[in-house]
Amino acid sequence: MKTWLKISIWIIFVGGIIAALVYIELEEDKLVLNTPKINIDHNGKDPFLNEREVERRLQMEGLIFEGQRSEQLDIYKIEDYLRKVSQVKSVKVYKLIGADWCIDMILRDPIARIFNQAGETFYLDTDGNIMKTNDIHTAHTLVVTGHIKDRINGESVPEIINNDSLISIRKLDDIYRISDYVCKDPLFRSLIGQVYLEKNGDFLLVPLVGDQKIIFGSAYSEEEVSDKFEKLRIFYSEAIPFEGWGKYSEISLKYKDQIVCKTVPEEQ
Repeated sequence: MKTWLKISIWIIFVGGIIAALVYIELEEDKLVLNTPKINIDHNGKDPFLNEREVERRLQMEGLIFEGQRSEQLDIYKIEDYLRKVSQVKSVKVYKLIGADWCIDMILRDPIARIFNQAGETFYLDTDGNIMKTNDIHTAHTLVVTGHIKDRINGESVPEIINNDSLISIRKLDDIYRISDYVCKDPLFRSLIGQVYLEKNGDFLLVPLVGDQKIIFGSAYSEEEVSDKFEKLRIFYSEAIPFEGWGKYSEISLKYKDQIVCKTVPEEQ
């Protein structure tokens, strides 16, 4: 077979494949899409967002609608919109063959709920990012109240830590260190229910068991936080079993390498 004939056959063959692919793509573009398959990865029993809520939000934004064809689907706009939802850690939107498409999401994991002086409330997640509350779900986390100036639209913990001008005036990084430790430790997760920031900058821990006031003091570093909680752990394991929960009215962890306690006055 002559060379020119072989080349002609290959050109026809390749051209046919390209034409078929273009035809298939054009036909797929006309397909009416199915409802997206939404996969939500989260920790805990109750997610901050569920499939119905995600679909509702996308409909309100006009990103999905009834009778939507494949060519009308903008996966990049959907991804961009969902990434801006404060409860979402990551998202991937992709099409499958035919009329099917998917949304894969990972939600943030809250460790503390903060109530600031401005009357705002928001969550802090495991990465130190601010999460807004919503009407669907209330997470059972450590509650932090008191003289907190950090705002819901303010800087995240990583931004504060990496900015020398912010680290001296913000408390969100200190709150994160305490909350993160409590969240990760089974003992303190079951014992500590609330943290209060006093006007002088000291943190107070409010236990779920007993009436003690635990003066934690500052929380400038992970090492400082760890050392103070370890002192408290020793106190709970060695002193409380012998003295009882009602023995002390105040436990102070402010001072290095020691615990200072006040006992409950004896009734006359």
